[in-house]
Amino acid sequence: MKKNIGEKVVAFNKKLHYSGELPGGFDVLNPFFDNPETLTVMTDFYKKFYNDHNQRKFIIGINPSRHGAGVTGVPFTDTKRLESVCGIEMKSAHTHEISSVFLYDVIDNFGGPERFYKEFYINSPFPLAIVRNTIKGNLNANYYDDKNLFEAVKPFMIQSLKDHISLGLDTSEVFILGKKNATFIDKINSQEHFFDKLTVLEHPRYIQQYKSKQKQLYIDKYLIALNKA
Repeated sequence: MKKNIGEKVVAFNKKLHYSGELPGGFDVLNPFFDNPETLTVMTDFYKKFYNDHNQRKFIIGINPSRHGAGVTGVPFTDTKRLESVCGIEMKSAHTHEISSVFLYDVIDNFGGPERFYKEFYINSPFPLAIVRNTIKGNLNANYYDDKNLFEAVKPFMIQSLKDHISLGLDTSEVFILGKKNATFIDKINSQEHFFDKLTVLEHPRYIQQYKSKQKQLYIDKYLIALNKA
């Protein structure tokens, strides 16, 4: 029997492994290896919201944060919203992630998680968490924070995007979160020709940190873009 979208995503996540080189000072965290419950709640999520063969539009983040998908295995979803909005409890961890707050405000305004996830699939070109080792401990890092880091992970990113698209995504338009992220995705797309149109939206973390007073304007901007999809 042909696997549905959710089963394909779970299979992809279970096989995720980064074995490439990294510049000094950077590490990759794999939530699916680090916490057994992550696999459980991630599987429950995709069974609940992706138990079909519908074609979806692709929303591309940067790479998971330690407190969002780096714990739950679900992009832009901390444990608070995983339980309160998606109805899936995670007992071994409790996290709050500001990007998750904004995205779930968008989801609520869009019509709720059932409607949103029926139309959209969110993931990252580098779907594992990256951390930078500092004297203050491990801090979140973006794949583009260091030129050598990007060059090191670029082949893995290209393959990941191919794997995401192979789920059966609509490639006529892709939504990219973060302007700097879009610059790098555009470089890859110019080379690989994955997507026909790139629509760029401000990253949820940027909005929450620097534009919180205009939050509703950005929610509206998301809704206008996504409802046209």
